[in-house]
Amino acid sequence: MSRSTAEAEARVKGGTFPAWRGKRYVPLAELPVRLGGFGLDLTWRVALDEIVDPRCAERERRSAESGMDTLTLLPLTTPFLQLIDAEAWGFTGDEPVVVLTECDGSWWGLRAGDERVLSGLRHSYPGATDL
Repeated sequence: MSRSTAEAEARVKGGTFPAWRGKRYVPLAELPVRLGGFGLDLTWRVALDEIVDPRCAERERRSAESGMDTLTLLPLTTPFLQLIDAEAWGFTGDEPVVVLTECDGSWWGLRAGDERVLSGLRHSYPGATDL
């Protein structure tokens, strides 16, 4: 590992929180919005282990191209679409700045180098734990 890679990884922090809040699933569509203006300005690429809906194929197609802006991503991740083992990368230019990981339909993970992003997550999802 190069020194610059090690330094970059040292700056990245993260947290996790349950994908379910009571009986309500927290969908991918909710997360960029909860990140505020930061999340709305990103370009997204999404990878899925399981295709659970026809919109998943459209997300994969757009992700394989140049990604999609947040307003394109949102209707492809409606509130009733539960993901299973998915990862969404939010980019600013060519630089990934946030990674959202959905694991087994049970919890979400977030990694970001900007503490404001993590603070926003903690505020939106009390009980989020640090990695």
